[in-house]
Amino acid sequence: MQKQPHKIVIVGGGAGGLELATRLGKKWGKSKQVTITLVDASLTHLWKPLWHEVAAGTLLSHEDELNYIAQAYQHQFNFEFGRLDGLNRQAKQIFLAPIIDEYNNEIIPRRTLQYDTLIIAIGSVSNDFGTPGVREYCTFLDDRMQAEQFQQQLLKKILYSQNQLHMQGFTQLTIAIVGGGATGVELAAELHYAIRQAARYSRTKITPEYQIKITIIEAADRLLSTLPAKISQATQQQLEKMGIEVYTSQRVLEVNSKGLRTNTGLFITADLKVWAAGIKAPDVLQNLDGLPVNRLNQLLVRQTLQTTIDGDIFAFGDCASCPQPNPTMPSVPPRAQAANQQAKLLVRTIKRRLKNEPPLLYYYRDYGSLISLSRQNTIGNLMGALRGSLFIEGKIARLVYLALYKKHQIVLYGFWHVFLLTLAHLLERRVKPQLKLH
Repeated sequence: MQKQPHKIVIVGGGAGGLELATRLGKKWGKSKQVTITLVDASLTHLWKPLWHEVAAGTLLSHEDELNYIAQAYQHQFNFEFGRLDGLNRQAKQIFLAPIIDEYNNEIIPRRTLQYDTLIIAIGSVSNDFGTPGVREYCTFLDDRMQAEQFQQQLLKKILYSQNQLHMQGFTQLTIAIVGGGATGVELAAELHYAIRQAARYSRTKITPEYQIKITIIEAADRLLSTLPAKISQATQQQLEKMGIEVYTSQRVLEVNSKGLRTNTGLFITADLKVWAAGIKAPDVLQNLDGLPVNRLNQLLVRQTLQTTIDGDIFAFGDCASCPQPNPTMPSVPPRAQAANQQAKLLVRTIKRRLKNEPPLLYYYRDYGSLISLSRQNTIGNLMGALRGSLFIEGKIARLVYLALYKKHQIVLYGFWHVFLLTLAHLLERRVKPQLKLH
């Protein structure tokens, strides 16, 4: 009797999940020993650190997106379009919600997938902390669709502001970003760049200093509070040089159609409001057949990345809380570099698992942090090595930041594909507008 292949199911096609599926497909996709299935609620992938560029309109998302179906075909794994909505650990089954189209028609029914090894990597979503008005009046950047919707709102507001300026004189567009972490900071800088690009196509010379006001509101006493203070200080100085207003030690208590009210009584008016103040794992993890989670919905895992009560289920990336032996960093931070490291480790762990050998322990290695302040070299990009070994900014840091994305692409496509893709993009940038104007 022929032995059945070991069924590996990966839920979540973000940077970590997609890299893992691609690596496993390359290694075992053609063998009869293993089947690999990737599940995602979207049909395409775009590197999450680029979403703020999509929101600002400085990146055309369809040019950099990857199609899961094509990737699965090219790298010998299966793809299932769907959203996780249940788990039966005893039967080793996951359940996918039905796919409903825009007319409320069911196009794909609810499905069941069998697994021998389940790996959950569904990332994170914004945490509004129950703040009144956030869901009604703020935009989130939890996926590419939300980023594109914000870009459309921004474009309409800019066009309206430009028309009002042309017809009636001075008017101001106000944008408030709640959260001074990497997402909020990078979005603010990218919006500043985008608005300057918009001025090139305007009848009136709209300028960020007078017609556009961008504000960042942060609850901690400094921006980028999880990074070294040197990075925080340098980043705030650069933002303020750009005319971006920064409020720290201000916790937003309420949001309405006019703006935001903070714990000190400050009211900040805003036409557009973006919430980037915190993250949590998706709510579906709260009810996955008893798998323990923390207060941020993250699955509790051992240092092997196995869930604490089921060794056949692994979780990694932002949706998992993984302990570390380091007293100064008792758990793995929710960073892209952690997900990348964990994906690499899981390839080795799966190999050992197929041989009935124990899994490997994961030790987080911090390679530093890069904060992109858009394309203007005079603004700079900052890197801080937490061991205090290096601080870089400007053009060098920009090249390092871009290299991280190319490294991700090389895992997915291979070197020569990425080389040709990069060359094509460089040529296109010479003839296309630097801003999405539709």
